[in-house]
Amino acid sequence: MTALSPEKWQQISKEPLLQNPYYRISKDQYSLPGGGVGEYMYVDIPGSSMVVPVRDDGSLVMVRQYRYLMQRTSLEFPCGGVVEGVDPLENAQRELKEEAGHAARDWHELGRFAPYNGVSNEYCYVFLATNLTAIGAEPEETEEIEIVYLRPDEVRAQIDTGDLWDGMTIASLSVYESWLRQRNEHENESQPQ
Repeated sequence: MTALSPEKWQQISKEPLLQNPYYRISKDQYSLPGGGVGEYMYVDIPGSSMVVPVRDDGSLVMVRQYRYLMQRTSLEFPCGGVVEGVDPLENAQRELKEEAGHAARDWHELGRFAPYNGVSNEYCYVFLATNLTAIGAEPEETEEIEIVYLRPDEVRAQIDTGDLWDGMTIASLSVYESWLRQRNEHENESQPQ
C-alpha cells in the first residue's frame, strides 16, 4: 500500500464561472501526480451551518420545507449556507431563529462533515443548541416552513421509512448521536464504582 501524497495535487489556477452570495461555480486547473494537468469544475461554497436544537424534554426542533430541486417537502434540522466572512456559529444562530423560531442560550460545536466532496468543497458545521426559547420564525421570502417537534426515536423512524431523506440532516443526526454516546460513556467512566 502506498501513501497518498496531497502535495502532488496542487492548484495551478482558479476561474470563477458563476457567482452569487452563497456559492460560486469554479473551474480549477491542477497538477496530477503523474505530471499532467487536470481540470475540475465544482461548487465553491464557504460552508453551511446545521443546528440540532434539543428542547428540555429531549425532543428535537425540526423544520419541514419545500425543496424546489427535488419537487417535494423535506423534514430537516435548521440549516443555511454561510455567507463569505460570516462565522459558522453566528450563521447557525441566525438560521435557528429564522427557520425554527427559536433562540438558544447554550451552543456546542459537534463537528463537521463534507456533504458532497466530489462536487463541492463545502463543510457543514454541526451545532447543538440547548436551553431553547420560542421567539417566532422569520423565514426568508424563498422559504415556506412548518416547525415540527419529534423525539429522537421518531426522527429515526422517519429515516427508516424514507420520509426523512435529507442527507445533511441524516449526517448531522449521526454526528449528534455519536457525541451523545461519547458523553454518556465519559459520564459512566467517571461514576464511582
